[in-house]
Amino acid sequence: MLTAMFLAALVLITVHSQETEETITYTQCTDGYEWDPVRQRCKDIDECEIVPDACKGGMKCVNHYGGYLCLPRTAQIIVNEREEATAESTSGRNNVIRRTPADPHRAPPNPTHQIQCAAGYEQSDHNVCQDIDECATGTHSCRADQVCVNLRGSFSCQCPPGYQKRGDQCVDIDECTLPPYCHHRCMNTPGSYYCQCNAGFQLASNNHTCVDINECDANNPCAQQCYNILGSFICQCNPGFELSSDRINCEDIDECRTSSYICQYQCVNEPGKFSCVCPEGYQVVGGRTCQDINECETTNECREDEICWNYHGGFRCYPRNPCQEPYVLTSENRCVCPVSNAICRELPYSVVYKYMSIRSDRTVPSDIFQIQATTIYPNTINTFRIKSGNENGEFYLRQTSAVSAMLVLVKSLSGPREHIVDLEMLTVNSLNYRTSSVLRLTIIVGPYAF
Repeated sequence: MLTAMFLAALVLITVHSQETEETITYTQCTDGYEWDPVRQRCKDIDECEIVPDACKGGMKCVNHYGGYLCLPRTAQIIVNEREEATAESTSGRNNVIRRTPADPHRAPPNPTHQIQCAAGYEQSDHNVCQDIDECATGTHSCRADQVCVNLRGSFSCQCPPGYQKRGDQCVDIDECTLPPYCHHRCMNTPGSYYCQCNAGFQLASNNHTCVDINECDANNPCAQQCYNILGSFICQCNPGFELSSDRINCEDIDECRTSSYICQYQCVNEPGKFSCVCPEGYQVVGGRTCQDINECETTNECREDEICWNYHGGFRCYPRNPCQEPYVLTSENRCVCPVSNAICRELPYSVVYKYMSIRSDRTVPSDIFQIQATTIYPNTINTFRIKSGNENGEFYLRQTSAVSAMLVLVKSLSGPREHIVDLEMLTVNSLNYRTSSVLRLTIIVGPYAF
């Protein structure tokens, strides 16, 4: 239990004038009190109301006459408010039990004459002492880098926000050395600080936290495809393109340079892709392969007395009746020299016209055509030979049986080119009967190896 009592001291000074009996009274209250012009007496100053942060560390401020106390919040205080009081009353606030003490020293009942005020106060128009605001009048002694705070009867010099007092000077508080204010980087400034974020981040609305920037939504720096990642982004290109050295732009991939076998004939590069083309007489199949166009089925330009023969890369028109005198046409492509004609005795009995096509630069040796007897006579011997059209030795005729032989290509042929080779079959018997037949083979070599 703690009891505190401070009484105000009232100083009365009486001055007698020589001319008159007039009495002038000066009043002055002791520290912790101020003059109350209404009640005409000194009254206590409530420091708990006017002193900023009067108590620290969670203590509670308890005002009493002439001063104040800082006590634990659980403490109970009894304050005498009247000496004669025997009954106690509790306020319920701050655990204070108050008793009414005797009034402090009263000032003279009618202080109508000039009064003398304490330091930090001045006489008002109503003949009372009022506080002097030294901060407003400029009579304070605070430094230029300090902030003046007016107090009752005095003033206080404080440092502006962001500064702390060191001696009689205000020095900057480096907030960046204190517990982390900023998510990424802290930049100290005089009296303050600001936060910065790493590349790829931006300050949130609280100016402390850093959040990722979605560059793909903000300005999409990529030439084609953009993918956001934490703190950055990556660019990718559409099929047929590749990233350039700046990792942002896309460059066309020249697929035609990657391989000489990408197209069977010719590769044409295009932005982001390529295409294969074929020469005249061919069409693209499967995007890369060239296939011969059968003009005889699509654009047959031969006359009615001609037959159309398709070959690799083109077509030819041959006469439907290839027979020449004295031969006559007996069936399709077959010409026979009549026995009744004396000229025919020295000529092959029959001439058969055949057509075939091969690709240019075909691998050799290669079997390309088989000749076979259509009529077999008993007790006969058949022999085969190349009668004409092999002046450069491109072909070889290999007999495979008694009635057949195989034409072999032994030298590679380049097209476009046409070869006419006469293959002869000579037939003899024991009675010295001999006859022959010719197969006239027209070989068309295409212009390409496909």
